[in-house]
Amino acid sequence: MNTYTKLWFLEDFILFNNLGKMMMIRMAKVLDMFTINKGQTINLSKEEKKHVFFLKSGTVKIIDTQTSKVKYIVNKGSIFGELALFDADAPMQEQVIALDDCILCSMEVDKMLTTMKKYPFLKNNILKAYGNRIKKLEKKIQDLSSENSTTRIYNFLTEHISEFGKQEGSSIISKNLLSHKDIANLTNTSRQTVSNVMSCLRKEGVIDYDNQTISLHKHTLNKQIIN
Repeated sequence: MNTYTKLWFLEDFILFNNLGKMMMIRMAKVLDMFTINKGQTINLSKEEKKHVFFLKSGTVKIIDTQTSKVKYIVNKGSIFGELALFDADAPMQEQVIALDDCILCSMEVDKMLTTMKKYPFLKNNILKAYGNRIKKLEKKIQDLSSENSTTRIYNFLTEHISEFGKQEGSSIISKNLLSHKDIANLTNTSRQTVSNVMSCLRKEGVIDYDNQTISLHKHTLNKQIIN
């Protein structure tokens, strides 16, 4: 793909807002732009050269290859694989699975590090994004000791739909991309528990879902959930 197509790709990323047009053009020249279809995988642990990935559109889930469990979800406008920027020797024990059709760009770690040295604000932005991900993981660990399984599932669903969905009237509607097993991994519960809690939440009018979408009814957000 030509440089200007890849330049269009970069312009939507908050990370690069202060980079300047000429530097963005230089970056675009060394980016690899590609698409992956729903269900397709990228095994980061098998990459000969480590890369940082930028997700222009679509959604992916990151799997721990040692446990086969979902670690986190990445939405459009975000990066992943950034750990390689700060620990070159860290084993990349992650696999990426596309939850829908995606457009991505990638850059070799060495080239990204060179750019970060020239533009410290870029390093700060990447550290901030990585820090936010760590905070989410820390909250997940804290929730394990302070909340029961029903509350964890409820909180995950409301946060996930709010982050990935769009407002339509009194509801927030998101694509229904996660399996019950994925949600169980992300809340440290069982698939059966997820199924039971989601059924109860639907009966209570908190959420609704089918094979395509899952929606959150905002007027029920303060409603006491079933324990």
